[in-house]
Parts: sequence; structure tokens; C-alpha cells
Amino acid sequence: MNFIWNFPLFSVVSCLFCGVICSVLPRRAAKTLCWSLVSIVTLMSAGVLYFTASTGESFTYMMGHYPAPWGNEVRAGILEGAMALFFCVVMLLSLVAGAKYLDKDVEESKQNLYYSLSNLMLSSLLALVYTNDIFTAYVFVEINTIAACGLIMIKGNGRSLLASAKYMIMSLLGSGMLLLGITMLYDVTGHLLMTSIHEEVQNIVSSGSYSEPMTVIIALMCVGLAIKSALYPFHSWLPDAYGYSTPSSSAILSSLVSKAYIFLLLKIFFRVIGWEVILDNKITDILFVFGIIGMMMGSISAIMQKDIKKMVAYSSVAQIGYIYMGFGLGTLEGVIASIFHIFMHASAKSMLFISLAELGEVSRGKTLLTKLKGAGYRNKLAGVAFTTGAFSMIGIPLFGGFISKILFASAAVDMNSTKMVVTLVALAVSTLLNAWYFFRAVIRIYTPHRKEKDKYFSISTAAAMVAFIALNVFFGIFSDIVIEGIQTGLAMFL
Repeated sequence: MNFIWNFPLFSVVSCLFCGVICSVLPRRAAKTLCWSLVSIVTLMSAGVLYFTASTGESFTYMMGHYPAPWGNEVRAGILEGAMALFFCVVMLLSLVAGAKYLDKDVEESKQNLYYSLSNLMLSSLLALVYTNDIFTAYVFVEINTIAACGLIMIKGNGRSLLASAKYMIMSLLGSGMLLLGITMLYDVTGHLLMTSIHEEVQNIVSSGSYSEPMTVIIALMCVGLAIKSALYPFHSWLPDAYGYSTPSSSAILSSLVSKAYIFLLLKIFFRVIGWEVILDNKITDILFVFGIIGMMMGSISAIMQKDIKKMVAYSSVAQIGYIYMGFGLGTLEGVIASIFHIFMHASAKSMLFISLAELGEVSRGKTLLTKLKGAGYRNKLAGVAFTTGAFSMIGIPLFGGFISKILFASAAVDMNSTKMVVTLVALAVSTLLNAWYFFRAVIRIYTPHRKEKDKYFSISTAAAMVAFIALNVFFGIFSDIVIEGIQTGLAMFL
């Protein structure tokens, strides 16, 4: 066995252990330990990606001494390695960029708990990426929920407490539906390992038995994860959760949490139920409809906002609609476009929230559009970062969002069906709506207002924003590398 096979499990367990240790450490020690561990886990994730890419094969690591179908397993291929590496990079940049705001937003006695929750969050994200056991996935879904609620409410004011309560209610509703689906699936198949479930589901489908229960199982798991990932109309928790959190929490929640749930749904589609079974049950058609509606309604809601943080939060509803629309196309090309959009959106949205915090800081702490006039001049780097993220969301060439929309359009054109027309029209309308509210915001922050010196910002925040800008440009210019990796990883994923 190659030593790198241990890295996925090491990553998950070390983050869990670090979360416990940080809870009893002083603030500075907890910060140092958290940043150091996330950096180490990033290197381990890079090692997993390099190993799977160089060998061209995935690997399965058996935990303990019990083989399948009774034991627990983790599985890693190119797609898992790339997603884990990306999650680690965004987590690290978000923590570094938002560190200076913790002193203002969070009591000093609670800051070690913030780093503890961040480690628990990263542990759950990596577990959802790597696990080959569906019940283990559910356990870490709940750990993710608890960590996310803590990251939202740690500010301790009324708005953050209300936002965390709304998130908890909706998230537990989604978790309950997911658990019901897993319970029924175990009752039908007798297995919890994804590979074993997949084999049994194929036998069930070929025999023609349990057709109605299988439809109910698929529906429960899809709706449960749609609620947790904020697919319209299950998005009511999202604007407050993103808008009233600390900058680093907003960056982490908007870019990583919903994407981990979507990745778990992808694993259920391909590795648990089977893509052909999903297509036969017409679930993709339903996801397509709700994805299109989300693209429109999320953008319309964003246009109506006066607070720019709420505007960017509602934009996430539209972008999640893009991802589900790609799944709804029912083709591998659509799935590839959705996976690319996960990378693109996560890198851009975290940068938008961090840059908004910087722009608000030089605007007397205000994030209303009317108060941000000239903010791009008062903090030039934050203005460039926000503009880069906005251009990517709109789909301007040279940025990742442009590639995403090209991929979605190409996937739709290959279909030659009603979905093609609907998708192309939706992409065009959604792009115009995106341009409406993002160009309005960019024009506002670059409208001359008054002479004012650049606001001081920390070196760590500046370095993180530069890294985010580079990441967004990378997805636009070197997209061929990413797309090829996704295609290879998805073939390995099946």
C-alpha cells in the first residue's frame, strides 16, 4: 500500500483532533495551530491529487480490519483530490483574509472556538468528499451543520443569532429527509458502502422490484440536499446566513458548504444509485426546472437589494441554480459544466465577500450601495478584487464565469431538444440580470466621491485577495487544464 493512501483519512482525523485542541488553547495558539494544520492538509490533498493524476487510477482505503461490505472506506480519485485541494485552499485564504475582522466581530474569549469550528468544518467537508460510506456521509453532514451554525452565530448579535436559527431549522429539515432516504435505501439494499449499494440497486432495477420505493428514496435524498445547498425555493436561510456573518464565515459558507452538499449529491447520482437509474426516474427534469427558476429568481432578488452583501448573497441562489440546471440537462457534458461552475463560483464568491468587508471598512462600516461611492479608490486592491469577482459572475471573457457559461451552452446545444432552447434563453437572460446588478455595484464603488487616503489593510488580507484574483484568472485562462481534469476524474468516478 502506498503511504499516500493514508492522506485522506489523516486529513479528516487531524482536522477533528485539531478542532478539539483549539477549543482549549489561547486565541493566538489556536490561530497558529489552525492555520498550520490547514496548510498541512492542503499539502496532503495536493499529494492525493498528484498521485491519482500520475497513476490514472483511484484508490480505496479500508478503515480497520473489516472489509466491504461491513467495514468503512474512504475513496479518492482525481475528482476527489481536486475538490479536497480546492476546499483547503479556499478555506485557508478565507481564514487568512478575514482574520483581522475577528477582533472586531468576535469576543476575544471566543476566538479560539472560531478556529475550532473552522477545523470541524474542514473535517466535514473533506469527509463528504472522500467517504465511501453513505451513513458516514450523513454523520459528517450533521457535523457540518453544527459547525456552520457556530460560524454564523459566533458574532453574538441578534441578527446573527436569528440567521443561525433559520439556518438550523432549514438544515435539519434537509438532514431529516436525507436520513429518511438513507434509511429506506439501507432497508432495500442491506448495505451502507456506496459501491455495494450501487451493485444492489442495479440488481433491483434489473429485476423490476422496489421501483416505487426507489423513486421515493431518490426524491428524499435530492430534496434534502437541495434544501441544504439552497436551491430555490429552499433558499430562505441563505441571505441572512451570508449577510450577517463575519467576513471569513461568509466566504467559507458561500463558497464551500453548499458545494460539499452538491458534491455529495453527485456521488449519490453516480456512485450510489447510478446515473442511468437517475435518468430513468426523471429526477433530472425536475432539477432542471428548479435550476432555471433559481437562476432567474435569485438574480431578480439580487437586483432588489440595497445592501451589497445581501445582493451578493442572493447572487449565490442564482449561481446554485446554474449548477442544478447543468445536472438537469441529463448529460455528462452538463455535469462537467456544473462541476467547473462549482470551482469557479467558490473562488469568486469568497473573494467577493472578503473584498466587500474591505470596501465597507473604508466606507464607515456601511455596505449599502449608496454608502460605497468611491470605495474602490479608497481601497484599490479591494476594488480590483470585487471587480474581478463581479466580472467572473457576469461571464466576461478571461474569467472563469465566461468558461462556465460556454460549457453550459455547449452542453445544451448538443442535446437538440426543448431543453436546449430553454437553457440558451435562460443563460442569456440570467447573464443580463447578472450584468445589471454587478455592473451597478462596480460603477458605484468607482464613482468619484471625495478625496481620501487609502485605508490601511493587513498584509495577510492583501496577500489572500491577490491569491483569490489569481485563482479566478486561472480558471478563465487555463480552463482547459481544469476541464480535462474534470473529464478524467469523472470517468474515474463512475
